[in-house]
Amino acid sequence: MRRLINLLSDPMIRGMDIEGVSRLDAHHKMLKKKRMLREVFDEFHHLFKQLNLKFLNGHGLEIELGSGVSLMRDKYPEVLATDIVNAPHLDRVLNAEKMDLEDCSVRVLYGQNCFHHFLHPDKFFGELERVLVPGGGFIMLDPYHGPFAQFLFKRLFKTEGFDKKFPSWETPLCAPMHGANQALSYIVFERDRVKFEQKYPSLKIVHKQTLGNYLKYLLSGGLNFRQILPDKLTGTVSFLEKILTPFQSVLALHHVVVIQKLER
Repeated sequence: MRRLINLLSDPMIRGMDIEGVSRLDAHHKMLKKKRMLREVFDEFHHLFKQLNLKFLNGHGLEIELGSGVSLMRDKYPEVLATDIVNAPHLDRVLNAEKMDLEDCSVRVLYGQNCFHHFLHPDKFFGELERVLVPGGGFIMLDPYHGPFAQFLFKRLFKTEGFDKKFPSWETPLCAPMHGANQALSYIVFERDRVKFEQKYPSLKIVHKQTLGNYLKYLLSGGLNFRQILPDKLTGTVSFLEKILTPFQSVLALHHVVVIQKLER
């Protein structure tokens, strides 16, 4: 498996500094040449917006955390693009565990594949309680914990693990992008859900769902690996995903959790 992963690894990504701006530069080039992957991210962003309108309310800022190179702002200009590192294409630098934002100033925070990189989740939840308006919330997309996702994510990235039995919410990290536990969303919102609800009674899990675009994500190679099928087959792959909908709970690679700050 490791030999196969090394073979599929894109030469553009090898040796890059994943903690610095060079990561964003390399990922931008990868995204630009992959229409199939751009479609996956567009589907993520449209879903985020739909869930915001369906489950959240109140007035305030819309902010994407850990925006990277695929920005919600490209489709929804009202969403501020932020990341923990500075880059010219971002609106601002923002640390999710210590946000430079006013109290009760945010309607929604979006997070795509960033939650499992938070060193101290409790600090982040404390910030959610502070910056969200009543009725606002956090919409998170992260690695799923189903059989296929668990098999794949345990082997896919050298710098990240997938440990559903890890005793703590805080994973020992060398840096934000090194050592993350991709099972963190499972640990907090599934295994330790009662603990989460007891610690943060003002934050309610109002929605969870698995995502069905796993084939396009996988065959596109994501932002780190070679694309396996050409872009012209994107429509065919989308059709196969629809056929495999009954097996989504087994095959899904990502899931979404919506957390709302309760109105008093």
